[in-house]
Amino acid sequence: MKLKMHIPNAITCGNLLSGCLSILFVCSGMPVKAALMIFVAGIFDFFDGFTARLLHAHSPIGGDLDSLSDVVSFGVAPGFLMYRQMSLGIVQPILPVLGIDLFPCLAFLLPVFSAVRLAKFNVDPRQTTSFIGLPTPPMAIFMASLPLAFSQLGLLRQPVLSPWVCLGIVMIFSFMMVCNRPFFSFKMKKAVWKGNEVRWIFLMLAVAGFAVFRFVALPFILLAYILMSLLFYRENG
Repeated sequence: MKLKMHIPNAITCGNLLSGCLSILFVCSGMPVKAALMIFVAGIFDFFDGFTARLLHAHSPIGGDLDSLSDVVSFGVAPGFLMYRQMSLGIVQPILPVLGIDLFPCLAFLLPVFSAVRLAKFNVDPRQTTSFIGLPTPPMAIFMASLPLAFSQLGLLRQPVLSPWVCLGIVMIFSFMMVCNRPFFSFKMKKAVWKGNEVRWIFLMLAVAGFAVFRFVALPFILLAYILMSLLFYRENG
C-alpha cells in the first residue's frame, strides 16, 4: 500500500489521541485543557477527510477508524465534561447506588447516543451534502464551549448550571443526534450565495460573535447552528 494511503489514517489517530488527552485532563481537574483538546480533535477530524479527498486515499479502514475515533473524542470526552459539570452542583447524592451517585453518570448518555448516531451515519447513503440528526462534533463542541465560556466569566469552579439543567441538555442533545431532522453541513458544491444562504449567514454570525465575545459566544454559536438548521434549512437548501 502506498504511503499516501496512511496519511489520512495518521491524522485520524491524532483525533483519537486528542480525545484521550481530553478525558485525562477532565480526570485531572483541568476542564479548560480538556475542552481545548476537543477542539483540537475537531481540527484533526476536518483535515483527515480533507486529506483523504485531496490524496484520493479513501479506504474502508479509514472510515471505520474515523468513526471509532469520533466516539471517543466527540462522545466519551464531552460525556466526561458534562459529568464534571453535573457533579459540581450536587451537594447530597441524588441517586446513590453502591456508594456512588449515579445521577451525574447520566451524562454518559452522550457517548451512547454518539455511537448510535455514528453507526447510523455509516449506513445511511443520504448524508452526503447534509446530515440527518445532529452530527457529533457540534454536540461535542457545545459541551466543550461551556467550561471555556465559564472560565472567561470567572465561573469555572462554580455550579453555574444546576444538575437538572445539565440533564436536560444531555437528553436534548442525545435526542437530536438520532432524530430524523436535517442539519446543514458545509460541503457546498459551489461557494456561492444562492442555495447556500443559511450556511453563509451562519458563518458570518459565528465569526462576528466570536470576534466580539470570544469564548462566551461559543455556546450561542452552536445553538444558532441548531436553530437555523431546524427552522430554515431544508435538505435541498
